[in-house]
Amino acid sequence: MKTIRLTVGQAVVVFLKNQYVERDGIESPFFAGCLGIFGHGIIAGVGQGLSQNTDFRYFMTRNEQSSVHIAMAYAKMKNRLGTFACISSIGPGATNMITGAACATINRLPVLIIPGDIFARRNVAPVLQQLESASTQDISVNDCFKPVSKYWDRINRAEQLVTSLPEVMRVLTSPADTGTVTLCLPQDVQAEAFDFPEELFRKRVWKITRPRPDSSLLKEAVSLIKASKKPVIISGGGVIYSEATEILKQLVERTGIPVTETFAGKGALLYNHPLNLGAVGATGTPGANEITEQADLVIGIGTRYSDFITASKTAFQNPDVKFININIADFDSLKHSALPLTGDTKVILEELSESLTDYKVADEYRSHVASLSKTWDDQVSKFYKVSGELPVSQIEVVGAVNDFAGPRDVVLCAAGSLPGDLHKLWRTRDPKGFHLEYGYSTMGYECAAGIGAKMACPDREIYVMVGDGNYLMMNNEIVTAIQEGIKFNIILLNNNGFASIGGLSQSIGSQRFGTKYRYRDEETGLLTGDILPVDFAQNARSLGAHVIETHDIDSLKSALVEAKSQTRTTVITIETSLTKGTPGYAWWEVAIAEVSEIDSVKKARAEYLENKKKQRYYL
Repeated sequence: MKTIRLTVGQAVVVFLKNQYVERDGIESPFFAGCLGIFGHGIIAGVGQGLSQNTDFRYFMTRNEQSSVHIAMAYAKMKNRLGTFACISSIGPGATNMITGAACATINRLPVLIIPGDIFARRNVAPVLQQLESASTQDISVNDCFKPVSKYWDRINRAEQLVTSLPEVMRVLTSPADTGTVTLCLPQDVQAEAFDFPEELFRKRVWKITRPRPDSSLLKEAVSLIKASKKPVIISGGGVIYSEATEILKQLVERTGIPVTETFAGKGALLYNHPLNLGAVGATGTPGANEITEQADLVIGIGTRYSDFITASKTAFQNPDVKFININIADFDSLKHSALPLTGDTKVILEELSESLTDYKVADEYRSHVASLSKTWDDQVSKFYKVSGELPVSQIEVVGAVNDFAGPRDVVLCAAGSLPGDLHKLWRTRDPKGFHLEYGYSTMGYECAAGIGAKMACPDREIYVMVGDGNYLMMNNEIVTAIQEGIKFNIILLNNNGFASIGGLSQSIGSQRFGTKYRYRDEETGLLTGDILPVDFAQNARSLGAHVIETHDIDSLKSALVEAKSQTRTTVITIETSLTKGTPGYAWWEVAIAEVSEIDSVKKARAEYLENKKKQRYYL
């Protein structure tokens, strides 16, 4: 057996740059490079390996959590067929990535995290940044990654890398099992040399297969569909990741089965298709929620049925409702006691379509769905209409950006009140045009994720929409974008507070307590004083962005034109109303205090108990 002598750090880099994926005959490198910040626990090992393998590009980020968000956004835009490795030193650099790790795993997106670790030989312990334990020496802060990783390993001996690295790739490239993979590298082991098998570093192509469903379950599913009178599809992210949007369109047009969309599944069918009812669940459209409430058969495709999508288990009220779930993962396909069609979404829809050539919903049902779809689109046009009032509403900003964006442009968001408004109101014209991280709804995702999205699709214009509270949490990656010459657009909505959680606070009777950006009032002791003088435009300029300050919708529209012509990341600021929201949200369960001295809380508690009566188990 031929061997090659490398350090562990060098071996990791050489291995990663030779990993490829192939689906449907199209082959591409799996890793676009490495993101991170060097510290003493990584620079002499993996860092040295990167320095002598410059064809595996290293990108300097400004926060380790941001690294993971960049990798996630890249993987999402690549339909999980590519990602980055994210490195850090030991200690705080590593634990900064835990939020990102949870975010990637919850969203079923592949990210490789390589944190430095303490010395395996232990003789110099406790080292700088080491967490000590009186009960074991076999622990470090990297053990915190275990519950948020789909695969976790620590390399204490160089030869362990030979069997660990293939497992890393097995999980990352598995559509069913993907998520965060954490490979911990003790800093002394990283620098150790070993005679690795040369075969470990050959070009390896991982085939992304399209597994077919069980034939007997497929027949049963066809029978259920043919027996249904009011079926509905819930289209999740799996439809887009599997590149099954065209076959979905063909299936619904032939059968008349209407489609509703999750956050990750928005764009699976164009917004103006007469059978697309739009967003479903707590942030759903009236038509989507009416149809799901009455449906006798729910066909969940590539969805994990989060509580936003099920309106906290109140969405499906037909007493005889049945479920068919199409999903690559058993874990999700069996939810709601469904008939599980486990396999690749695209091939399952192809096989269903072949078996449903003689099935159509009733003309009245199809016409009613089309009417609901048209009514909602007309309502969106009314929402988009400019009122002329100042500060402008968030809805007006969404409308202006949506009207300006091209068919293939991408809107990107994650947290606050914007995701709900975008889910309901954004008119999506491309399967990759709507990029929402709403599995973990991570504040701080957006400004970093804009980089990853743009790197994955440099020919598309990226519009990051972010609130002031979110922006302040993690805007530092604007510097990275400037450094790398990566251009995207940030629409920064300043409403001087947390609009989303403030609205929730008001709905549960707590009167927006602690959700406004204001000075502390000396008399009351509360945060009810004057508005804080945060200059977001100056902040963005200081980070190197091109900045355009706007005050109304007309100036915003002019700014969008200017931003598109720019070659560097551009931040557009606009003040928006804290309280003008989109009406018509469905119920979402947030537990309300059982006893309180506040009358508004008592009232909210009574309404809460009424809503809970509609909750169901699906057994």
